[in-house]
Amino acid sequence: MAKASAANSGPGGKTGVRIVVCGEKGTGKSSLIVTAAADTFPANVPPVLPPTRLPEDFYPDRVPITIIDTPSSVEDRGKLGEELRRADAVVLTYACDQPETLDELSTFWLPELRRLEVKVPVIVVGCKLDLRDENQQVSLEQVMMPIMQQFREIETCIECSALKQIQKAVLHPTGPLFDQESQALKPRCVRALKRIFILCDHDRDGALSDAELNDFQVKCFNSPLQPSEIVGVKRVVQEKLREGVNERGLTLAGFLFLHALFIEKGRLETTWTVLRKFGYNNDIKLADELIPYSAFKRAPDQSVELTNEAIDFLKGIFELFDADDDNSLRPIEVEDLFSTAPECPWDEAPYKDAAEKTALGGLSLDGFLSEWALMTLLDPARSVENLIYIGFPGDPSSAIRVTRKRRIDRKKQQAERNVFQCFVFGPKKAGKSALLNSFLGRPFSDNYTPTTDERYAVNVVDQPGGTKKTVVLREIPEEAVAKLLSNKDSLAACDIAVFVHDSSDESSWKRATELLVEVASYGEDTGFEVPCLIVAAKDDLDSFAMAIQDSTRVSQDMGIEAPIPVSSKLGDFNIIFRRVVQAAEHPHLSIPETEAGRTRKQYHRLINRSLMIVSVGAAVTIVGLAAYRVYLARKNSSSS
Repeated sequence: MAKASAANSGPGGKTGVRIVVCGEKGTGKSSLIVTAAADTFPANVPPVLPPTRLPEDFYPDRVPITIIDTPSSVEDRGKLGEELRRADAVVLTYACDQPETLDELSTFWLPELRRLEVKVPVIVVGCKLDLRDENQQVSLEQVMMPIMQQFREIETCIECSALKQIQKAVLHPTGPLFDQESQALKPRCVRALKRIFILCDHDRDGALSDAELNDFQVKCFNSPLQPSEIVGVKRVVQEKLREGVNERGLTLAGFLFLHALFIEKGRLETTWTVLRKFGYNNDIKLADELIPYSAFKRAPDQSVELTNEAIDFLKGIFELFDADDDNSLRPIEVEDLFSTAPECPWDEAPYKDAAEKTALGGLSLDGFLSEWALMTLLDPARSVENLIYIGFPGDPSSAIRVTRKRRIDRKKQQAERNVFQCFVFGPKKAGKSALLNSFLGRPFSDNYTPTTDERYAVNVVDQPGGTKKTVVLREIPEEAVAKLLSNKDSLAACDIAVFVHDSSDESSWKRATELLVEVASYGEDTGFEVPCLIVAAKDDLDSFAMAIQDSTRVSQDMGIEAPIPVSSKLGDFNIIFRRVVQAAEHPHLSIPETEAGRTRKQYHRLINRSLMIVSVGAAVTIVGLAAYRVYLARKNSSSS
């Protein structure tokens, strides 16, 4: 199907490739490099060559290649490690006439690459093939199979000085595309090719027609297919895979089969050319230049949200993949939706289990949009990237918007955000996790499991008048507060903070107030003051003595609302989540004031008042002088 050579692009968009050659002394490293560069075998070669730059036209991809020779002595191991960490590929050499150098690969060199965490293609080259003892002839497969099974990072093995094979392994690696053990395309490669197939299936009939196949060929290889060639391609597929072709054309199964066939026949450049033409890098993810990073540059107190255009697109995607029309996406439907992305982005923390699920474990539309809102808030680049993967048709930068600075919201006394992030503080066993669980509609449990890592919960909160806001609750474990507040911008992302305490435990209350003062003081010091609410959890239990008096005193002293009683066990939340939204929408209110902050404000008021008096005094003096000058001028004129 692909007649043209690979496109003029480096692997994953690289502008050059560094190949580091290493191995035991006397294994032919330097001779291998000189032979490749000069195309002749050298008579005399220095022990270590300087970096060797191959011309750009040395390989069809026109990618400049620099080959780095390395010393083998123990005292040079530090320099060797530096070069290996900078490598795009590593060539390990052994001498075919010295079996002990082959043993060194598995006893030293390959373990050393793992120790240095070098994660690039590794090519093993047996040099001095002509010097091997004729009585010890063994196949390369026999020699290398045990080593390759132990060290899966080995890309390929050759016994020659044909550096072209090495370059091919670097520029068009097998590893990301094909599993040698199972002899099948790797999942990420399948997902990328599926996305490409869908993009090329313009009439969305599940098959590439002759015209669509030809358009694909021209886009990727700048050369059309002749009608006889299209017939030939489909015949090859149909002979091996009946379901690969139907009356409408080449199916997805056939498309994948073709690429597996190319790879099996060593034509990896064909599949890599297709992937790179559609923007993929060596990790089979979209290249950075396709993600509009500049669109979500922001100040610490700004956030990123989806636009109405993106939300409308996601609503359509939700309906499209809701195959059983039950108004929810079951896990298998979510997986199908993300089958054109490298993986489902919500399979791991902080997104896993962060949204409300239906009884069957599915996502309602609100839950689906909530997950997207959370991902956009925490990692807008990942959100935009996944929008592209699932087929967002517009300019990627039109999918997101940066909100107004929260400092401006405070001046205008109104937030214009649709997504609010709420930090949830409190001591252990206060009821923080129960609050998050109740937010997600999960039943109360008496079993206590301490939260050791930060956790997120996101949901839509219905407001009076029919409006909806999305709230992200971020649970901060007590022991993580100090680390959080070590970053001066840590409160910039917080739209509102909630302080939870066990209303039946006086020590819980005292610790919650300490956290409140600590966070409020930090907000005053950094300029990122946030509205705060106090939540009295476990309202189904008897309150500790003096609870009402203490809470009233603290809330009045700090200028915030009295604690809001809730009971997760009874399902009584006292519209707490609406109160969270209301406080976040009015960022100039509910801001606690510490004693130190109050003193600081009084000092500033005193200074400002003094400056005002000085200014007024100065103005009076100036006016007086001007009037006196006018008086003198008139007096002088009248006397003359």
